[in-house]
Amino acid sequence: MNLSASGFAPTCLASLLALFAFGSAQAAEVQVAVAANFTAPIQAIAADFEKDTGHKLVAAYGATGQFYAQIKNGAPFEVFLSADDSTPQKLESEGDIVKGSRFTYAIGTLALWSAKDGYVDSQGQVLKDNQYQHLSIANPKAAPYGLAATQVLAKLGLTDKVKAKIVEGQNITQAYQFVSTGNAELGFVALSQIYKDGKVTSGSAWIVPAQMHDPIKQDAVILNKGKDNPAAKALVDYLKAPKAAAVIKSYGYQL
Repeated sequence: MNLSASGFAPTCLASLLALFAFGSAQAAEVQVAVAANFTAPIQAIAADFEKDTGHKLVAAYGATGQFYAQIKNGAPFEVFLSADDSTPQKLESEGDIVKGSRFTYAIGTLALWSAKDGYVDSQGQVLKDNQYQHLSIANPKAAPYGLAATQVLAKLGLTDKVKAKIVEGQNITQAYQFVSTGNAELGFVALSQIYKDGKVTSGSAWIVPAQMHDPIKQDAVILNKGKDNPAAKALVDYLKAPKAAAVIKSYGYQL
């Protein structure tokens, strides 16, 4: 057999190069709009997704309402992981998604959180005691977790009592940052921001019972711009598979 200086027969080397080229051609990149509450889970999933499929996930994070406006204005997103189900339904009714691609990838959990250990009790009595100066929530018009927070306050009869104390973040990430930096003693955040593998990772929290607000069903869709991108379809399939589901559950979401 005629070997090259590297020890490979030329035909074998050509075959390997062709195989590498084929694999590179198959790999693709997908642009994803991700609801801010899902930042940590999608970052964990992205590494496995790239390793397992060869495709690369490029994510932008923000409020669902803001993403809707950006999508309608031609933003280059191919997949949208929303923080609610109504926005994807609206996009579907307006013809902006690939038919049949919408599904619920997670059901979110709301938490009342303080960066201080022991500040928030397990029943949320601290909210009713009203001894704090600032209460952080996400913008209820743009962020479903912010809307859920206002529903909890209404259910507890606290809307008017705490109105002057509310500091409003543009999205759930900013609402979390107000609390983590001490600018607000406590705030309503996504459980996924403070929770991993069965426990709250910092500070103190009350996990708000689901019946106190409308369900936070989070839907995903393939947008029309991702119709012909194999990485978009691969990501949606990957989110439905057991490996990603285990990661999603570990951050306190229901499936």
